[in-house]
Amino acid sequence: MLVISLRVEERGAAADPDELAPCPWGFADEGESVATAWLVLAVGDGRKHGGNSGYDDLPSEHYSWDSAVPHHAELTVGDVIALWDTTSLLGISVIEAIDTGQAVKDVFFCPSCSTSEFQPRKTKSPKYRCLKCKAEFDDQDRVAGSKPVTTYRSRHGRYWVDMPGVLSGAELRPLCDKPKTQHSLRSMRWEKLRAAITASGATTTIAIAEQAQRVLAGGHRQVTVRARIGQASFRRTLLEAHGEHCAFTGPTPAAALEAAHLYSYAGSGQHHSDGGLLLRRDVHRLFDLGLIAVDPGRFVLDVSPSLHGYVPYRQLHGQPLTTRLRREHRMWLAAHWDMHRKTSSTS
Repeated sequence: MLVISLRVEERGAAADPDELAPCPWGFADEGESVATAWLVLAVGDGRKHGGNSGYDDLPSEHYSWDSAVPHHAELTVGDVIALWDTTSLLGISVIEAIDTGQAVKDVFFCPSCSTSEFQPRKTKSPKYRCLKCKAEFDDQDRVAGSKPVTTYRSRHGRYWVDMPGVLSGAELRPLCDKPKTQHSLRSMRWEKLRAAITASGATTTIAIAEQAQRVLAGGHRQVTVRARIGQASFRRTLLEAHGEHCAFTGPTPAAALEAAHLYSYAGSGQHHSDGGLLLRRDVHRLFDLGLIAVDPGRFVLDVSPSLHGYVPYRQLHGQPLTTRLRREHRMWLAAHWDMHRKTSSTS
């Protein structure tokens, strides 16, 4: 096993999302909200970067920024991250980890007042207008320079939910703690964002974000993240044993299948061939979050009521698995049930 040390700011005792220890979230004490969300501006036409050379964002997987950005050190693991393009919401997720590093950043300055506070304009010429001195200029007139920065990259792909256009930019701005700010990273309360998404009536889910908060809730600390050495061979072994077949939904192309651990890989660092099943990617995510489980009494699928608004998932409820289970499979699935269903029924 390869162990990689990363400094991540975390709200959980486990950095690996497979460490599915259920925890309460959202309130430290009765009536005291602590759920933080961040509205972050995704790269593209909406994320203006006249004073720097841009960022390598992939909204559904990761988001990059650096220490030159206001609030750069305030985002933490467990926070909800909502990406937008100034006109509408793109989607939401929960930050799994934040990788940090050091770099030298290319920067550009206004030729008149030497500030980097300028932005490109969509239609007017010259291309840039300085926000400080109001000077106007084009690319060739910018003064080039560089400075050392701390780099940050959130990893949030596991819990990503596409929500294109669910909320407009005009609806998102008032939800921010400081609605008039122009910063790329804007803090807001998750409760407000959640209520706005629910009120929109859109066919989407916030259950994934809520369950991910349970997985990642906790305090800040230095953590060690285990790299999943052998994951590819583990998947090949399962494909050889089960073929192109999702254990919950039936025949599925191999490209859409993932090797799902039925136990906490983070806790053991071992791949047990009888401790895994092939699951379709979306079903795998919902299983990891406990939104789909297997009833150990009848060994049929139990789908959380929060997913019953989605016909394909509701139709899975009460259905038997589509693959034969070994004794070890049954043992791990029963432990998964105890973690997610017994806890939710008694909390």
